[in-house]
Amino acid sequence: MHREYRRWWSPSLGREMEMLVYGHAGVPVLVFPTSMGRFYEWEGFGMVATLTRQLEGGWNTLYCLDSVDVEALYNRAAHPAARIARHEQYEAYVVHEVLPMIAAERGSFLIVAGASFGAYHAANFTFRHPARVGKLIAMGGAYDIKPFLNGYYSDAVYFHNPVDYLANLTDEAYLAPLRRADLRLLAGEHDFCRHSTEHVAGLLAARGVPCRLEIWEHGAGHDWPWWREMLAVHIA
Repeated sequence: MHREYRRWWSPSLGREMEMLVYGHAGVPVLVFPTSMGRFYEWEGFGMVATLTRQLEGGWNTLYCLDSVDVEALYNRAAHPAARIARHEQYEAYVVHEVLPMIAAERGSFLIVAGASFGAYHAANFTFRHPARVGKLIAMGGAYDIKPFLNGYYSDAVYFHNPVDYLANLTDEAYLAPLRRADLRLLAGEHDFCRHSTEHVAGLLAARGVPCRLEIWEHGAGHDWPWWREMLAVHIA
């Protein structure tokens, strides 16, 4: 399997960012890590191995991002306004630096995936940039960031908080491409993020946006073994 380490200075973030790329061809998959996770965690937790057939067969390429969560929403030492500002800079890094690179290498159809807080990142990115995403695989996500912000609220918080902006979304510039995308929201029956997953699926349905909601049974919870199984089923 092709494996490539990349590192460059990000103008959007003012720091170096790292990435691992797996695979040599096929539909690109943009991977967001879990809470404060790193770009190598999907390899470490067996998610890459789960996709060996797809990656070696040239069906998919994984682009595994690093995160800046410790500088953004998880940075309890910073004022909440600074946390959400850093979060916005991270989105700019993805939009203006990562996506053009992927499009040049693998084309414009993009799968976006993540688990836990990575599911939030993946879903929020998809909902905010629906014309750029062909398919979303969000596993065990919590989609309300207000608990991170100590009561602070602003337009920036609103527009990065899916449970808020989806409830009021009427703009067809966003709704039309969302309706064309393949949206998959997944959680285990014992996942503490199950309610949040079901809530967001309901918000999408209320806006006429099709979404495949799956609550996995047989003891499924919020952990990597379940996410590996979900990924294997839903990547195709």
